[in-house]
This record gives sequence, C-alpha cells and structure tokens, in this order.
Amino acid sequence: MKVAIFCESAADEAGIRILVDALLGMPSEPFELDKFRARRGWPSVPNSLPAVVRHLYYQTEADALVTVADARGSPLHSAKCDPRQADPKCRLCYMRQIITSTSQRLGPVPNRRPLLTAIALAVPAIEAWWACGCNPHATEAAWERDRATGASAPVHIRKLKQAVYGTDRPQLALETSRAVEEARRVAAQIGELERHFPAGFGAFAQDVRTWAERSKEAGTPA
Repeated sequence: MKVAIFCESAADEAGIRILVDALLGMPSEPFELDKFRARRGWPSVPNSLPAVVRHLYYQTEADALVTVADARGSPLHSAKCDPRQADPKCRLCYMRQIITSTSQRLGPVPNRRPLLTAIALAVPAIEAWWACGCNPHATEAAWERDRATGASAPVHIRKLKQAVYGTDRPQLALETSRAVEEARRVAAQIGELERHFPAGFGAFAQDVRTWAERSKEAGTPA
C-alpha cells in the first residue's frame, strides 16, 4: 500500500511511518511529499491539506494519506465534538473537516479509487507518544489533569522534548533518530499507545487497520 505521511516535521513522519506499518501489519510503500516540505508546523499543516489531498488524488497513485499534528494547548477531542460542525478549537475536528470538504469536491478519475485518510492528534505533542511506556505522565489523561490545573503546554512540551532528546531544541538529525528509535519500541506495544492516547490515537489506529482489510476485500495487495 502506498501511503503518504504529512506531519509537522520530517522527524515526525519517520516515526509515524513505523507506527502505521505496525498497525497495517506489513510495510507500507513510502510516498513522499517533498514539494510541501517547506510548509510545516501549525497552522501550515491544515492550511496545506487541501493542496496535499488534491495533489495525491489527481497526480499520484497514492492509496492513503496519514496526517498527524500536535494538540499543544488545544482541547482534547471527545465524543461531544459534533462531526457536522467541527469545533475550530479542536484540531482533530478541524483537520477532519478540511479533508472531508476537500474530498467531496474531487472529480472522478478513471481507475482511481478514493483516497483513504487517517488523522491523529498527538496530545499534547508527539514526544508524549515517544515517551509512552517510559514516563507514567505521558498520557492524555495526565495531560488533561495538568491542563485543568493551569499547566502550560509550552513548558510541558519542553520537558517532554528534554526527556526524549536530551534537549528541548534538537537538531533534525537527532530528532529523527530518536523518533525512529522510540517509535520502534512503541510499535512493539502499540496497544499501550492506544490505551494511553484513546482520543488522539485510538480512532486513527482503527482507521489504518481497516485499510489492509479493504485491500484484501478488493483483491489488491496492501
């Protein structure tokens, strides 16, 4: 399966690729988005999503798009979020709405199947995922408790970065190598990531797992 991954940084994408493959149960075929690489971070990710979706659908043979962004201080996604009218403060709702509205405007292309999509929100940042299983405070529930008492997202994230990278301002090479290392560890116990990050990762994991099932039903290799 050809899967494009679009995140806030190339380091995030390297780690997410490992998690996606673990969820699929097989290696995915990388599909690069180099032309969009200069425009990363929030809000560049959601701002670029319409162009990314159109590019993948009309100009490539990509089967799927994975998008992951950091929640930072934004609200945690919950069952109270209305899928018909996304809360702009909920980053997961916001990105889902963008992809849905863009996909609905795509025209038919001969022999082109719909682009599969899966969106995740790392709470409060992707470093919390990389710390899963090592840091008992690296969970969505722990962050929500801290946030309720007035904890600062930037301060909390700097502490996570320091714990994962040894610095809160890692160079890209270090950030990538550590993301890959920790993603491999987390992928081996992917259920723990789903348990500790049910809102931002749980539904995403279910979506990705269905891709392999759909491919089998369609009689095409995943």
